[in-house]
Amino acid sequence: MTLKLHATPEEVMRAVEALRAFGEAHQITEKTLFGLALALEECGSNIVNHALRRDARQTFRVSFEHTGSAMVIELRDRGPKFDPTQPVSEPAADDDERPPGGWGTQLVRRNTDEVRYTRADGENVLRLTRRIDAPAGQK
Repeated sequence: MTLKLHATPEEVMRAVEALRAFGEAHQITEKTLFGLALALEECGSNIVNHALRRDARQTFRVSFEHTGSAMVIELRDRGPKFDPTQPVSEPAADDDERPPGGWGTQLVRRNTDEVRYTRADGENVLRLTRRIDAPAGQK
């Protein structure tokens, strides 16, 4: 399933709702879907706010795939090259002087098993993978 979305916060939430429906149709647990939804919302918001600067004329794509053993979310945008997989230090809870960023990357990493970034044909391509267990009785 692939969605073409405009660079608005509302479209990010539309993607989250589509993910939930897709996951429910594939019997993904609520706990897994909740974590994936958080990761998708964070990554989608970064694309909208930073890569595409909330320019609603610009679009990005989000795809969902269920492989049987994993859920994969792929996000593609034509914003400036940005690799969110580069190491960042864990933000300190009381560090008011640190530059923005880092918290979202940690949230994404905690809710996925693999995060891969590539730059292909002028696009940022971010793939988020979360391994899943088979529904009860199907192992």
